[in-house]
Amino acid sequence: MVAFDFVMTNWTWLLQQVPLDFVGHASLVAVLISVPAAMLSCLLVLRGWSLTGDAISHAIFPGVILAYLLSVPFLVGALVASVVFAVAVGFIQSRSGLKMDTVSGIVFSGMFGLGMVLHASIASNVHLDHIFFGDILSIDDRDLLVITASAIVIIGCIACKRRDLLLCAFDKVQALAVGLPVKFLHYELLLLLALSAVISLRVVGCVLAIAVLIIPGATACLLFRSFDAMLLASICVALFSSLGGVWFSFYLDTALGPTVVLCMTCIFILAFVIRWLVRLNFVK
Repeated sequence: MVAFDFVMTNWTWLLQQVPLDFVGHASLVAVLISVPAAMLSCLLVLRGWSLTGDAISHAIFPGVILAYLLSVPFLVGALVASVVFAVAVGFIQSRSGLKMDTVSGIVFSGMFGLGMVLHASIASNVHLDHIFFGDILSIDDRDLLVITASAIVIIGCIACKRRDLLLCAFDKVQALAVGLPVKFLHYELLLLLALSAVISLRVVGCVLAIAVLIIPGATACLLFRSFDAMLLASICVALFSSLGGVWFSFYLDTALGPTVVLCMTCIFILAFVIRWLVRLNFVK
């Protein structure tokens, strides 16, 4: 506890040395959330885990409700729920023989249903709409510290293990043959996905978290075949969308999360049109 207080004190002091207005603060948070999610999205698209990304972003709902009931930070409840989801999906899928999307759909449906039941039982006038759609104004220094640490963990793990994760995505037999810990890498990817969904909750909410986990990777997949090129392109999509979304959100007075997602969607449409024109030989 003393160590945590020391970290928080110095973190707050550090933030005070770099004064940011609303736009600067929003841009920083949006980038910290979208870049690690963009790197993960490449792996999710290649592995066909799109539904898993959607499922985990909804499965954190009961954790948020329980956190509210227990008067603990929402991020704590969301993280616990996402870890429960990741472990449950990995355990059931490895022992049932069912496909990942099938198991994800079952587990997320049960957890989201539990969240809805808990939400209906809350006798309070407090609305939790910001859980569904995000609320960047609710992010304080402690949340920013958690988001920053989580982003560093996700980016570091993918940067160090991207080759191993890619091999597992395409050929598990070959991965086992070369001695890779396939089961560990499977759970690692699920937990990284859970962590990304949790930190995305504060900006885009659990409804739109799937967008930042899928659209950048899908856009990069349309344009490139090299995995490293896909990672770079996905990060660029996330950066342009985040910064552009913050700018449009501020000047058009719109919600930040949906605006960022709309920017990502526009970039995806542009990439799709470019790929279509290339196939028709209009663009070389």
